[in-house]
Amino acid sequence: MHLLHTKGSQEVYQGKQWSCLNIWIFLCFFPRTFVSNASKPNILLILADDLGIGDVGCYGNDTIRTPNIDSLAKEGVKLTQHVAAAAVCTPSRAAFLTGRYPIRSGMASSTERRILFWNGCSGGLPPNETTFARILHQQGYSTALVGKWHLGVNCKSRYDHCHHPLNHGFDYFYGMPSTLLNECQGTDEPELAKSLQDTYWLYTQIIILAVLTLLIGKLTNLFSVKWKIIICLAIYGFLYFISWFSSYGFTKYWNCILMRNHDITEQPMKLDKITSNMLKEAVSFIERNKHRPFLLFVSLLHVHTPLITTEKFLGRSRHGLYGDNVEEMDWMVGRLLDVIDKKGLKNTTFIYFASDHGGSLEAHSGNAQLGGWNGIYKGGKGMGGWEGGIRVPGIIRWPGVLPADIVINELTSLMDIFPTVIQLAGGAVPQDRVIDGRSLLPLLQGTVQHSEHQFMFHYCGVFLHAVRWHQKDSGTVWKAHYTTPVFQPKDSGACFRRGICPCFGNGITHHDPPLLFDLSQDPSEANPLSADTEPLFDTIIRRIGKAVEEHHKTLTPVPQQLSYYNNMWKPWLQPCCGTFPTCWCDKESSKAEDIL
Repeated sequence: MHLLHTKGSQEVYQGKQWSCLNIWIFLCFFPRTFVSNASKPNILLILADDLGIGDVGCYGNDTIRTPNIDSLAKEGVKLTQHVAAAAVCTPSRAAFLTGRYPIRSGMASSTERRILFWNGCSGGLPPNETTFARILHQQGYSTALVGKWHLGVNCKSRYDHCHHPLNHGFDYFYGMPSTLLNECQGTDEPELAKSLQDTYWLYTQIIILAVLTLLIGKLTNLFSVKWKIIICLAIYGFLYFISWFSSYGFTKYWNCILMRNHDITEQPMKLDKITSNMLKEAVSFIERNKHRPFLLFVSLLHVHTPLITTEKFLGRSRHGLYGDNVEEMDWMVGRLLDVIDKKGLKNTTFIYFASDHGGSLEAHSGNAQLGGWNGIYKGGKGMGGWEGGIRVPGIIRWPGVLPADIVINELTSLMDIFPTVIQLAGGAVPQDRVIDGRSLLPLLQGTVQHSEHQFMFHYCGVFLHAVRWHQKDSGTVWKAHYTTPVFQPKDSGACFRRGICPCFGNGITHHDPPLLFDLSQDPSEANPLSADTEPLFDTIIRRIGKAVEEHHKTLTPVPQQLSYYNNMWKPWLQPCCGTFPTCWCDKESSKAEDIL
């Protein structure tokens, strides 16, 4: 059985079976439940940012308090093999919205820049991609995104907004078009391409030193050099400095902005009010649309660094600033649930909670850990194939329709939300493109025992690092790693010296034959199998290899949205409130109501 009870008694297990039977009977007598206009459910999707699966109480954490998320799981369904399509933000979110591997939409990178770096770059989710928001809008839903976008803004001009949420099916947007960075706070060391900035600054210092050396030599007659050479080198150095500092030196103003629909309301944004503002906007949207079907995607800024946390939650947890931020996030989830319940929408609202990928292991300040805990799973954010970077919490609640307090141990994906919510809304999944997600409704309803997913492909950028095979006849989940990152230090479990693990180059190891794990018996990926320890080793590797060949045949060339050119800062594309380059404003008409 894929429905596993969380208590040991046979009585409880029979209760779960009875719940599924009730659902089956309900569906038989009311077959239009999921397609009729009168019964279209509201849909609330909550996505955390960089939350580790081990940070949540219902997934095993007994020191960080997450009562609201735990309650959501108690009243609904908990997914234990819920997998992100990428271990970093931009490609994972593109896959979530489209139900497609990011390599299909050009949202997977062949460079070391695996996320969109700038609001002022030309890369982003292509306008010809179809999001679930667009289809639900066509089905009569009111659609909104509150929070983080991180999938681009402009293509050719500062105002075309071709990648903007409102160009992808959302009727309303309030939040960050990019992502939180240390630069937004301005108190910690730079986060955006720090090693690259260090390299630029080193070269700048070398040029300055060379100019000073030549100048001193000229003035003291130590050696003969023409003034023209000194002046040209000085001008070159100045232009070189301006060329990189004009973007990286003003990151707070270029990236840390707040938008309402197409308008910039704060540049730079005020971090002390962002939690209150986001909650106010989400609650307001629910209140405005309580009498019609709505899709609300709350894309939380928690728990990404710099861990912006209100004073009320500072020092409350046993895990420093990160734990405080998790507990505040849980409180935000609780407030959203309270509004749904108080507005009488509990039984008519499909609620989903997850994280975009695993917790960051390298995030730290001195000896303080600023990233999450990925439980028993190896690796974390940015590590293409290791479980810790892609296995995430997944919780779904729909009282009266879905059974409560059950666990599904079948293979599922964030990409599955795309066909699931489209089916709930009575829409049709696009037939003109490959959709990699599979509807979760048969699993949630208990009408099937196994997930439709047989193989899943785990990319690091455009590079295939690992593949898992759910062998349904035996129930075994095999996972083959073709490439793994080189940890620094060697046995640290992360890439601390690099800041984030690479996808290619001298920071990875290729495995031939691949590393093979039986996730059914070894979910921590601690004991690789071999032909000596697994009699079916060669057969399994051949079958996975054939699946990879078949998968590659389904891929078609598309423009690379994260290429060097598309992912570089362009002044003419920079969203600006005011006259460029003096981009600054605070257009919030009134201070957000303090709902803390």
